[in-house]
Amino acid sequence: MWVIAAGVGIGLVWAIFGLEAPPDPLEPGRSAPAFTLPGLAPDSQLALADLGGRIVLLNFWATWCKPCEEEMPSMERLYRRLGGDDFELVAISVDSEAAPVLEFRERLTLSFPILLDPSQEVSGRYQTTGFPESFLIDREGRIATQRFVGPRDWSDPAYVALVERLIAEGGPEAAGVP
Repeated sequence: MWVIAAGVGIGLVWAIFGLEAPPDPLEPGRSAPAFTLPGLAPDSQLALADLGGRIVLLNFWATWCKPCEEEMPSMERLYRRLGGDDFELVAISVDSEAAPVLEFRERLTLSFPILLDPSQEVSGRYQTTGFPESFLIDREGRIATQRFVGPRDWSDPAYVALVERLIAEGGPEAAGVP
């Protein structure tokens, strides 16, 4: 009984103070939050909607994050292997300025799109808890798998096979999500 009273009390506090309820967890099968962010080239931008019909690996990272730096070469290998009409890899930097991101890209010779989210508004919509953190998004714009918290070797055969399966079959069911 006290659990119900506590829940009602919390709801009243949100209502009285005009607070919004926390968002539901971003789980497989849910729509990926829409965004449009600037790229590294002057006057460039990219929206998630621009990538409709592709499988997307969306990675949140920062130049000051050592695990992010360790992960990037494997992301580049995955992108070079699978990037094209069916698959896109997009890295979203949360750095406050573009200059270190440009230097980082050049130093690691990264060729996939890098976007800027200095306010961390988009990373907040994706409910990131740290960096790096990645999401696979299906052709319909839904979260296709669980989130990937921490660095991964994206060129590992298991991750390559996961992305290839999503490309071949298209939806979250391909990744084992009902």
